[in-house]
This record gives sequence, C-alpha cells and structure tokens, in this order.
Amino acid sequence: MSALDTMFASLKKEGRKAIAPFFTVGDPDPEFTIECVRAIDRAGADLCELGVPYSDPLADGPVIQASYTRALEKGLSLDNVLETSRTAVSKVSMPLVAMVSYSIIYRRGIDRFVGNAVDAGLSGLVVPDLPIEEADELDRLCRQRDLGLVRLVAPTTPQERALAIVRKATGFVYCVSVSGITGERRELPADLLERIEWLREKSNVPILVGFGISSPEQVRSLCKVADGVIVGSAIVRHLSNIATTSRSHVIGEIEAHVRTLVAAVREKN
Repeated sequence: MSALDTMFASLKKEGRKAIAPFFTVGDPDPEFTIECVRAIDRAGADLCELGVPYSDPLADGPVIQASYTRALEKGLSLDNVLETSRTAVSKVSMPLVAMVSYSIIYRRGIDRFVGNAVDAGLSGLVVPDLPIEEADELDRLCRQRDLGLVRLVAPTTPQERALAIVRKATGFVYCVSVSGITGERRELPADLLERIEWLREKSNVPILVGFGISSPEQVRSLCKVADGVIVGSAIVRHLSNIATTSRSHVIGEIEAHVRTLVAAVREKN
C-alpha cells in the first residue's frame, strides 16, 4: 500500500475525513514553506498539497498566481522544490503530494522526475494539465514506484469521460467543485453534492473536493459525502501578510485556520 492508501484506510477506520491544505513551495522562501507544513501538521491536517510554481497559470486564481510569481521571482528551481519537500516530509507524519504542471515533468524527463519525486518523499502527483489519453507512461512509472497519480474531474467533464478518469486514478480523485479558476467562494454550486455522490458510487479511490473551499461550514457540508477537502487560496492568502507582519504571526494564523477546518469534520453532530 502507498502512503496515501494507508492514510485513507486509517481515516476510514476512524470514521474521519481528510483536511488537505495547499501551499506554494518557496513563498516567501523554502524555509518558511517547511514551517507552514509543520504548522498544519500540528493543527491536525491529514495531507498537504505542495504547489510547484509555474510561470504559465493553469486554473490558478489571483491569490495562487501571485504566490507562484513571488516564489519564481526569487529564483526558485525544481531542485529547490524537491529539496524543500524532502526536508518537510522528514518533519511531519502526514503524506505530501505535489501539484505540478506536466510541462515541468516532461522537461525533467518523466522517468527522472518520478524518481526525484519518490526520493524527495512525495506520496503523489496532481497533474492538472495532463489528459488521460497522454498519461500512460507517467501512470506506468508512478505505479511501479507506488506514487499516487491523482486525476481531476471538473464540473464540465462528461460522465463517460469522468468514469474513465476515476478508473485510472490512484491515491485519490480530485473533484473540482467549480468551473473556472481557483479562489475562495461564498457559495458553491447547488449540484455539487450530487456530483460528489455520483463520483463516490463510481470510484474505488477516495474523493477529495477542491477549488473555492474556505469556511468550516463548506467543509462540514462537503465532507458529508466526500472523503475530504483541499483548501488552497484561503490558506495561501495568509502568505501575502508577511510583508506587513511577522513570520511567526502568519504561521499562527495558518495553524489557527487549519484547526477550525479540522474541528469542522471531527465535531460530533
């Protein structure tokens, strides 16, 4: 079993749902990223998604785009990202996965990149710009190394294609809650719970929901049907406060925010 499989099996046994915060690696520097990962681990997060900065935004909203830009302007490299991941993994108990553009993987070399990811201690890859028709080689190499290859299903994905996607997924399925770019939203689509339930019936791997999720109320509602949630922009937004306050204060804000999300799925109804 992979680290992700073990983690989700443990959560299922305990009757809990996963809270998975997202961070940009290297914003404002790799050392701070490591401290953020340690803070959310203390707060009770079950999984951390690390964003690999990329100059050509995929579906990233303004908060995450700005975070990527800040990291890249300081000269962050892929090797820096891998070394940061390796150090972070050694300091926490939860699995870490990387959200990375396929162009970055391809430039490094697919086989080499998978080896690098495994050596860095990563448990999975989320590759949002890789269609299933072109994913066979990466899928094969990830399966050989027990590295999860997370697949994304969007609101606009036809059902037949969604079925093909979830059948190929390892680690978990990333259910994109809304069309468009990432970013906090006050309201999520009315049909989202129904879409999650449909995916849940079709998938043999856990379903995590991301895009637009920020509040404990949203987390509580979604986790009634999903296996967990990914919270990105609402967490990354705290990083922009470093310019006007102390690093320790921002770490405290992030830890407190994640504690509220964890409490939302662990409280007794």
